[in-house]
Amino acid sequence: MAVAAVLPGRGGSGAGPRAGRAAARCSGGLAGTDGGPGVTAGGSTSREAARLRAAARRGWWRTVLRWCGVHSVDRRLEAAAVRQEQGSLGEQWTAELLTRLPAGWQVFHDLAVPGRRFNVDHVAIPPSGDGLVVLDSKKWRKSWEGRPCPTVLLRGRVHCGRQDRHEQVEKFAGYVSGTAAALGVPAGMLLPVIVVHGSPVAGGRLDVPVPAWERMVHVLAADRLLATLVGMPGGMGPVQPRAVDLAARVRRTLPRYGSAA
Repeated sequence: MAVAAVLPGRGGSGAGPRAGRAAARCSGGLAGTDGGPGVTAGGSTSREAARLRAAARRGWWRTVLRWCGVHSVDRRLEAAAVRQEQGSLGEQWTAELLTRLPAGWQVFHDLAVPGRRFNVDHVAIPPSGDGLVVLDSKKWRKSWEGRPCPTVLLRGRVHCGRQDRHEQVEKFAGYVSGTAAALGVPAGMLLPVIVVHGSPVAGGRLDVPVPAWERMVHVLAADRLLATLVGMPGGMGPVQPRAVDLAARVRRTLPRYGSAA
């Protein structure tokens, strides 16, 4: 059964005692990773933030103003750079969490999808090899002007506080579909998970229907990530040959973002 078929229930918070006991039972320590957190995870968004900041300060008129002693930036580009930097932090924090998975999990960060303009933040393959978990990291605000900003499902759409973030969920579903096509595997083998840092997720998890995807996109609070992955079917046990084959397919098909394919 593909990992996309089912996730464990919503009970518990944090990694939870179940995940802790599961990890303790596994020999070998941490999950295998391709590139450590803080090194590869978030790299593409950090580079994009630097590019946007440089662009915000370019331009003939801003050069003249600087010569006159007036420092001017393009506020729109500066705001975009801040969003990229926040995204990079979210990716690094998720990568750190993924290092705590039990032995047998194989994890990849910051992957390019050939022929596509997007990158994939993280891919995790469980020991069973029944499928792939594709993760997108979000660092959404916890509060705004003193008001809490929980992540909730409102009239079928994901909101962070008063802001409608559902378009991001729909885009991610499209990214996962494109990733499945690039890998040459059925879309049902991929489990889309959005990991939210900062903003508290209502109930710890939202199962969001996306019609274009025809499946659920799962929006998880960061502190539920480990328990959810370990508790899913195939999340524990010896590494199966199909998991090795899937990892080889990922390495062969999805290069590190920004590297030569």
